[in-house]
Amino acid sequence: MNFYIMTLFPEMVSNGLAESITGRAINNNLISVNTVNIRDFAGNKYGHVDDYTYGGGAGMLMQAEPVYKAYHSIIENNNLTEKKPRVIYMTPQGTPFNQAMAEGLSKEEDIILLCGHYEGIDERVLEMIVTDNVSIGDFVLTGGELPAMMIVDAVSRLVPGVLGGEDSAVYESFYDGLLEYPQYTRPEIFMGKEVPAVLLSGHHKNIEKWRYEQSLLRTKERRPDLYEKYLKNHNLKK
Repeated sequence: MNFYIMTLFPEMVSNGLAESITGRAINNNLISVNTVNIRDFAGNKYGHVDDYTYGGGAGMLMQAEPVYKAYHSIIENNNLTEKKPRVIYMTPQGTPFNQAMAEGLSKEEDIILLCGHYEGIDERVLEMIVTDNVSIGDFVLTGGELPAMMIVDAVSRLVPGVLGGEDSAVYESFYDGLLEYPQYTRPEIFMGKEVPAVLLSGHHKNIEKWRYEQSLLRTKERRPDLYEKYLKNHNLKK
């Protein structure tokens, strides 16, 4: 799976994703992360890619041409002209990112992520190249780099082989719409708190039942919106 990240800060992205699970996945050729510096396409010796907004207003806006040229270089240099990949623009105005979206994106072969900065990007180039407007929450950051890294991380976990064990991506938060159950490791007693006895029983059917019940309870307490949705999707009563 190939990720192409259009950004003003390529080192921030590449250094962050070079660690931990994504770093191992890159080293094992399970995914590739390619950063494209939008400043390389500025067309001026100063590397300026922003200007004042028409109509006035605070802040600067990223210009359309450098962004389009950066995008075009990805398409041309990676033989993506026939089947153009999805282009995800990181914006608070986008569709909220969730696990279902991550699962859908994990089936793509190539994904381009566009990181804005300043007051955003000229609307014309967004209309020309962007296929998905995606948000990671109802708040504003200084740029799209952190959201892009989050999406690469979430999607990469679902690529076969990245997590090592084929069950790893199944028994985690949001699988089947429920939050993950509590988990424990050694020692059996920590500061007077004991590991639930059922987890020490070796009775796998009882353990699975306990985990399911705990997932239901935790989802109801912490994410009632997900709990209601789960009950509805599975035709369950409260």
